[in-house]
Amino acid sequence: MQNKNFDVIIIGGSYSGLSAGMSLGRSLRNVLIINEGKPCNRQTPHSHNFITHDGKTPKEIETLAKADVIQYKTVEFFEGRAEKIIRNEDHFEIEVSSGERFYAKKIILASGVKDIMPDIPGFAECWGISVLHCPYCHGYEVRNEVTGILADGDMAFEFSKLIFNMTKKLTLFTNGKTVLNTNQIQILKDHSINLNEEEIESIEHENGKIQKINFKNGNAVALKALYAKIPFEQNVEVSESLGCELTEYGFIKVDFMQKTSVPGVFACGDNVTMMRSVANAVAQGNLAGAMVNKELSEEEF
Repeated sequence: MQNKNFDVIIIGGSYSGLSAGMSLGRSLRNVLIINEGKPCNRQTPHSHNFITHDGKTPKEIETLAKADVIQYKTVEFFEGRAEKIIRNEDHFEIEVSSGERFYAKKIILASGVKDIMPDIPGFAECWGISVLHCPYCHGYEVRNEVTGILADGDMAFEFSKLIFNMTKKLTLFTNGKTVLNTNQIQILKDHSINLNEEEIESIEHENGKIQKINFKNGNAVALKALYAKIPFEQNVEVSESLGCELTEYGFIKVDFMQKTSVPGVFACGDNVTMMRSVANAVAQGNLAGAMVNKELSEEEF
């Protein structure tokens, strides 16, 4: 790669990063998209709730998106990982996994998040296939099926309301004694939502399609799908090294223009919101690209 200096470097080349790249490419900005190629939905068989692309595989959508973006000649791609970002007085310096360094006036963090899987055999293999994070992305396909939720506390109670709309054959698995209060337990009971506090031994599956949950006491429950709320961390440490402020939930804090707390740094996609969907990532990336171009235009005028 000949060019080392760019108007904008986008870290992350999935949906939000590609969308931002298109917005900037159409604005005649010199852009580098650094992509490690490990999206969090890489083993999900089908993506839904994105108009015109409903039911396509995540990889298919990404491939089509990249084909659209690559036609803009001012947008370049680098396959690798951003290891370090240094903020200087008037530019940013990015070191990648190959040891190369690139420079930019602005940065867009579209690097997503890394899900932290629980220590339950079979969970990771089913993640995104039959162990699900989002009813909007996958709920319709398992509507009215025997379904579980793996969670506890207030978040589990609120999530149960959402999933109850999709199926009445519902069990909340807390994987140990629940911290739900008496009133919450009674409301679940009133809605015929089962509460199971047994400790989970493993998830039995066939090629990622859940068959049943096995418990440490020897019991088992057959399921078609299991929703789970699990912790995550930022996919790359660059947000920490830059000093970007995080929300109480661990997302990068941005304003209505996708600006972070660090001047010149924008963020979009899964790393800024709990609404993890392709459609939302594309919309945020489009906005981030436009806002970066606006800021550059004002500075150059």
